[in-house]
Amino acid sequence: MNLELKEALDNLASDLQGKTAIEVKTLTDEFKVEFKSAIVEEIKKGNLTQSEEFKAELKKVQDYANELDVKLQKKSAKLNAPVDEIKSIITDNFEAISEVKKGKSVSIETKAVANMTLTSALTGDQPRDYSMAVAMKPGQLLNVADIVGSVTISGGTYTFPREGTNEGTITTQVEGADKAQVDFDLAMIDVNTDFIAGFVVYSKKMANNLPFLESFLPNALRRDYWINENRLFNVVMASGTTASTQIITGKNKIQMLINEIATLEGSNFSSNGVVVTPADYWDIMSTEKSTGAGYGLPGFVTYESGVLRINGIPVYKANWVLANKYYVGDFSQIKKVVTMGLSVEFSEHDEDNFRKNNISARVEAQVGLAIERIDAVIYGDFTAV
Repeated sequence: MNLELKEALDNLASDLQGKTAIEVKTLTDEFKVEFKSAIVEEIKKGNLTQSEEFKAELKKVQDYANELDVKLQKKSAKLNAPVDEIKSIITDNFEAISEVKKGKSVSIETKAVANMTLTSALTGDQPRDYSMAVAMKPGQLLNVADIVGSVTISGGTYTFPREGTNEGTITTQVEGADKAQVDFDLAMIDVNTDFIAGFVVYSKKMANNLPFLESFLPNALRRDYWINENRLFNVVMASGTTASTQIITGKNKIQMLINEIATLEGSNFSSNGVVVTPADYWDIMSTEKSTGAGYGLPGFVTYESGVLRINGIPVYKANWVLANKYYVGDFSQIKKVVTMGLSVEFSEHDEDNFRKNNISARVEAQVGLAIERIDAVIYGDFTAV
């Protein structure tokens, strides 16, 4: 045993040179196991029955460890702790082992060392990095305000004159007779603006603990405002424009839209846009030449730089349009009327916010939609016959 342990110590001394702290600990733990295993094996073999002889053998090992300790400490201060631990292994067990004799046993415990994992070795949460940018739901692809005109007023009502049905016809004058008389009918149309608005209330503690709210809430409120302005303006356009009267039997969607463009031009309006749902937009893109003949848009339908056009007229996709519905028209004849533009404001003094440490955020605009020419826009349905 003496020679075996001295050889193990020599090997350990050689292995420790130039190692990192983690490697030093690993080698030390391995020697601890080897030392205790050697002692247990000697006990099992019955070789430690003579107490004085074993004390002498163990003393030689301990003296050798002391000499090795001095050599290692001179070479590297970082080895002090593991070498002291090796000495303690021998010293701590010296008295107990040296008392081994016939009829008396000793127990040497070798503790198992478990691998470190997050679940076994960590209490609490591991460090993490946080993003201050909220992954938001998107706004709509197109707003009504993107395709119509706009007018700003100082009050709450916008009034404009609209030409109605006229009488008489300008024609060739018969010599000596009266010229043709005509008259023009006008109607004054009122458009009242109303507030489209909403608000949110949240605690000051939430604001302090979640700093990204400062940028998220204004963006989220503006997004939801536009979604609902579009919804409300679509109601006005659907009821305030001209309903399609074409027969759609046997026609595909491109043919139906072309017919509407022709109808407008027959009334001297020049269409500057077509608005359909995303589903109908992509259905148009996949139009077949004929059943089973493969895809093929007519030559006057183009798709360039992400824009679909019918004879140069852009086709827009909008989620505020109801399923299967569409608009074809001159959208310059529709005006968004603005009394007060879109604003987002925050206040700590709304109702009982001061007492409850709450903050209110509101979004609002006072607006309306004026359909100046009802006959300038056609509202149709791809499925209506």
